[in-house]
Amino acid sequence: MKRNVAVIAGLLCMALGKVLPPLGGLTPAGMQVLGIFAGVLLMWLTIAIHWPSLLAIAMLATVPGLSLNKLLAVSVGNSTFSFLLFTFMCTYALSKTPFVKRCAIGFICSRIARKGSWWFLISYCASVLIIGMFMSPVVLFVIYLPILDAICEELKLRNEDSLTNSLILGQLICSEMSCGMTPIAHVFPIMALGFYSAATGRTIAYGDYMLFAVPVGLICFAVLMLIFRFVLKPDMSKIADLDFDALEKTVPPMEKYEKTVLGIFVMVVVMWIVPGFLKNVSPAVYQFFRTQGTAFPPLVGASLLCMLTLDGKPLLDFKEAVSKGVDWGSIIMAAGTLALGAAMTNKAVGITSWISQGLAPVLQSASPLSLVVFLIAWTSIQTNVSSNMVTVTVVTAIAIPLCNATQGAVNTAVICALIGMIASYAYATPPAHPAVALAIGSEKTTTGQVLKVGGAMMIVAIAVTVLVGYPLGVAVLG
Repeated sequence: MKRNVAVIAGLLCMALGKVLPPLGGLTPAGMQVLGIFAGVLLMWLTIAIHWPSLLAIAMLATVPGLSLNKLLAVSVGNSTFSFLLFTFMCTYALSKTPFVKRCAIGFICSRIARKGSWWFLISYCASVLIIGMFMSPVVLFVIYLPILDAICEELKLRNEDSLTNSLILGQLICSEMSCGMTPIAHVFPIMALGFYSAATGRTIAYGDYMLFAVPVGLICFAVLMLIFRFVLKPDMSKIADLDFDALEKTVPPMEKYEKTVLGIFVMVVVMWIVPGFLKNVSPAVYQFFRTQGTAFPPLVGASLLCMLTLDGKPLLDFKEAVSKGVDWGSIIMAAGTLALGAAMTNKAVGITSWISQGLAPVLQSASPLSLVVFLIAWTSIQTNVSSNMVTVTVVTAIAIPLCNATQGAVNTAVICALIGMIASYAYATPPAHPAVALAIGSEKTTTGQVLKVGGAMMIVAIAVTVLVGYPLGVAVLG
């Protein structure tokens, strides 16, 4: 019944957008696009993210001035779609090796972690943060769960113990924060950067993005550690009983398959990041990778993984990768949101100019700082109570014309990048991200505890993004 009601309500919104007279100053095409947006948004929030996205593309094709071929070109044919597909394939190959577990155990059993109980907690959370910069937060969180179970078993920790609660909360929050620190294998920053590129024709290099997103993440991480140390104050006495040597022995020696897959993945990461710093050193290399786009490195990586064999078997089985390793729901929604974003920023549709004209009186009295605070806070609050993808789509659709209307007083590129970043910081409520539900379902924490700590970190993230992230972004992107 709930599904049927949501479907009917969504279709009704789409129909009303077609038949109702346009709002003052809005074109009929713009009114229809807003109706489609409202209808699919309702379905996203109540039903699913995949098939409503396909419906959105189909309905947008009925809007005057838009065509299915053009919509497919900016959605399924967009480089963002290909980037996500190839990247999921590469990260799936890496997840099949013990590499992530090896890195995690390496951090946990390092000399620093053995110095004391608090160093152990910091090392555990830092390992999640660093590895998560190059891996899907859900995959990372799931891989870490058995590691945490082994630690709890070794220390005889119960689910209700304060240390268990701190470890799972640190694992959850750091996996989400790391998702915003780089666009590598992370959907939400890529979507925001894609929306900006589609609306302006300009791109933001991954290296430039990381120059201000990584510092924001590191500062938030430091604050989280201070919250653990001086607010939560978990009982750390049992860490002295942890057998680090026994934990290290659970990781098998690195074999040829793992080394080969890791080498290819490192090559992909290097092709993503390094060319951005070669603009003055090697302009030809910089221009080549800039021309090829962000989907080129994972395309090369996925091709090599499928082509190269070891012991008569390919490093990556294509059928297995696309059936088990690719999050098709996220990719299809990315296609749908790209189509919606293109429609909403289409000059002929007229939504952007309508929003700019309507908000002009507000912009005249509002300071640039207040606009930045509003957009960042809106993104952070919405992403912690609803879908990250929906948040990125909605906020960027409004933010781009809003920031453009300030005539440069608010940097549109930086705001779009920060929306993608802060939309990844989703850890306060179960609807925010699947990892939150997994953390609560593990019974190592409660909904109330997640809301309390996650809510505090949400406020911290807003403050750090406004005070540090935005000024750094302006300095980097100009």
